[in-house]
Amino acid sequence: MSSQSHRKMSGVRANKPRTDEIELTELFSSQMAQLCLNEDYSDVCFIVENQRLPAHRVMLAARSEYFRALLYGGLSESSQNEIHLKVPVEAFKSLLRYIYSGHLSLAQMDEDNILDTLGLANQYGLSELELSISDYLRQYLALGNVCAILDAARLYNLEKLTKVCLTFMDRNAADILQHESFKSLSKESLEEVLRRDSFFAPEVQIFVSVWDWCKHNPNVDIKSVVSFVRLPLMNLEDLLHVVRPSGILNPDKLLDAIEEQNTSKYLPYRAALWPEENVATAKFVSRTIMGECRAELLNGDVTSYDMEKGYTRHCISDTNETGIVVELGTICIINHIKILLWDRDNRSYSYFIEVSPNQTQWDRVIDYSKYHCRSWQFLYFPARPVRYIKLVGTYNTVNRLFHVVALEAMYTTNVPKVINDIVAPTANVATIEMSAVVVDGVSRTRNALINGNYTDYDWDSGYTCHQLDSGEIVVRLGQPYIIGSMRLLLWDCDDRTYSFYIETSVNQKDWVMVVDKRNEHARSWQNFSFNPLPVVFIRIVGTRNTANEIFHCVHLECPSQDPIFLLAEKEKQKALLEQAKEQLRLINDNQPSTSSSSGSRASTPRRSTNNLRGVPPQPPQLREMEENALVQLGNVAGAHNNY
Repeated sequence: MSSQSHRKMSGVRANKPRTDEIELTELFSSQMAQLCLNEDYSDVCFIVENQRLPAHRVMLAARSEYFRALLYGGLSESSQNEIHLKVPVEAFKSLLRYIYSGHLSLAQMDEDNILDTLGLANQYGLSELELSISDYLRQYLALGNVCAILDAARLYNLEKLTKVCLTFMDRNAADILQHESFKSLSKESLEEVLRRDSFFAPEVQIFVSVWDWCKHNPNVDIKSVVSFVRLPLMNLEDLLHVVRPSGILNPDKLLDAIEEQNTSKYLPYRAALWPEENVATAKFVSRTIMGECRAELLNGDVTSYDMEKGYTRHCISDTNETGIVVELGTICIINHIKILLWDRDNRSYSYFIEVSPNQTQWDRVIDYSKYHCRSWQFLYFPARPVRYIKLVGTYNTVNRLFHVVALEAMYTTNVPKVINDIVAPTANVATIEMSAVVVDGVSRTRNALINGNYTDYDWDSGYTCHQLDSGEIVVRLGQPYIIGSMRLLLWDCDDRTYSFYIETSVNQKDWVMVVDKRNEHARSWQNFSFNPLPVVFIRIVGTRNTANEIFHCVHLECPSQDPIFLLAEKEKQKALLEQAKEQLRLINDNQPSTSSSSGSRASTPRRSTNNLRGVPPQPPQLREMEENALVQLGNVAGAHNNY
């Protein structure tokens, strides 16, 4: 009988979609919500601002660790039928509605209620609600609410919300300073805002607003707050006619500010911050103020240029007094410059870049005057306030002119490892996209060695080659890079083997051998690691082929992108680093201790590698060993993570 019923039910289901899960969450939520603030089955009552709010212990305990401890954790409230809470009543009602239903309509709540509910969510450990309210507030920041939201975010340690609020205030600094809500900002939040280099507004306006804030908050330590105002950024008239009459600063502070203006090389500039956005554009009112054909540099055109047009230039001189200068529309915080050098032939350039906030003090952030560079240049340096960017060409392999097609300047969080102005990449930079080019070698397809295709090759194509004893393969990178590994694919369509060596150079004159396989029989994929060094040119020279007199390469990578090799290198470099540390420790331990007046050995603590004061410098070989291990470890670890 039961089997017949089963067959009958199966027959009915055969013509309908299968339903293996019952999903009635919305119905369940609405039914549970009916219990919220309902006397039915209530076993506890909260007294909040003299209002009685019935609730259900098991529901609260199931939804919140805080209430579980309060109602069932053995505290006095565990046995009480009425519990008094000192919290905002409307926010507590909103919290209860969320606990019972899992739903809360923030659009129907005023801002004060939302912020109070955020505080309760933080207090009662409702992290999902806390996160959801934070996300909502991030979308609706405005001049009128950002100060209150910042205070709440900092109070509840909401880092993402705090960051968004501070960024919003940076972008709207002048308007925030004049808004009435600024006076209600907490002291701690105000100081956090004022210490930011990116809170960018005229300093005299900042001072006036801080002065008004102090008058609105008379019980606060004025000196502490005012100390965050950067007096040296104000001109003499503002210091004498605005700051001095306020009477809130000692006259000596004004004299110190004036002296700093006249003597300091680096003033504590504030500057605009636009992350990941090119500020060297007409949108930001930037312009080229020095150089020939100035309009070309910032017009955004990186394709329509030739021998006659599309670039800005200057004459190269031995004194380096001339150059190309870009003025940003306002002082900006930047750490990344990208330039396109004219590249319609195989010429290369050398150059340096200086930046300045005031066109008086210049800092050289990039110095590639000893390197041969071509096409796109990807340059990074420590973030700083910049108004002027100066490009100075020092060498051109063809003539005495320095040509730049385009320039971009920005602040980016995607900063690679940089050593002495030179990027230590983790991704392969021997690519066409990164401006590399094959300058020597024979191939049916130009740049076949670095075009990224290492699968489509045969007897006739897909490789780069040279005649043994009379040729070489040379790759020029777009700019200098710190390189500590390479990978090479030798042509392997049969069982032949090769011998070869690899040299590197920064100027195509002085070469360093980094790989020596002259006495080995190598075939197919080859991985190499060596002490990291600056590289522009890579020269691959074949010395033997067991099949004929031609040396064939299919693909080159630097640094290597082989994950298995990188993992092995990572472990090897860790061991090398530990070995260097151990040798350093032994050297430190064997240093003679300071003798006491009686001639006995002093009982001074053993010196560690973290405290080297008084220890003679470590041997150059050991120091170099440790530094190379650190660099190489960073290279291989980063490349492995990016793979």
